[in-house]
Amino acid sequence: MTKSQDVVTSGAPKPAGHYVQAKLVGQHLYISGQLPIRPDGKPLPDDHFETQAAQAIGNMLAVLDAAGGTPADLVRVTAYIVDVGNWSRFNRVYSARLKDVRPARTIVPVSELHYGFLVEVDAIAVLNQHQSSKPVNDRKV
Repeated sequence: MTKSQDVVTSGAPKPAGHYVQAKLVGQHLYISGQLPIRPDGKPLPDDHFETQAAQAIGNMLAVLDAAGGTPADLVRVTAYIVDVGNWSRFNRVYSARLKDVRPARTIVPVSELHYGFLVEVDAIAVLNQHQSSKPVNDRKV
C-alpha cells in the first residue's frame, strides 16, 4: 500500500479542525477545502465575493505549490459558492488565476458556508514524478 504524507504550508491558513491542508498519496494530491482566510489570519481587505474567491483559490494554489505542484497538475477542482448568481463572478476570478489551465471542475451552489464565507474550493492534482520527491512541508510541525 502506498503511504500518504501530510502537506503543510505556512502559505495557507492552518486547519481549524481535524484535517490536514492536503494528503499526498503517491503522485495524487488531495487538497482540503480552502476558505478565504489569509495565511496570517488577518482579515481580508474587504468582503466582496471576488476578494474571497481570489483568496480561497490562492490558498489552494499555495498548498499545491508546497507539494511541488503547479496549476498544470490540477485534474479536478470543486468550488462551493453561496448564491448561484455568483457563478460568473467566480468563473472570472478562477480563469484569471488559472489562465490556460483547465482542470475538470464542478461548481456547487450552497445556501451557506462556515463562518459566513461565500466561497470554498478543494482540488485533486496528479504531480509529475520529478516533483513528488520535493519535501511536502515548508515548515516543521
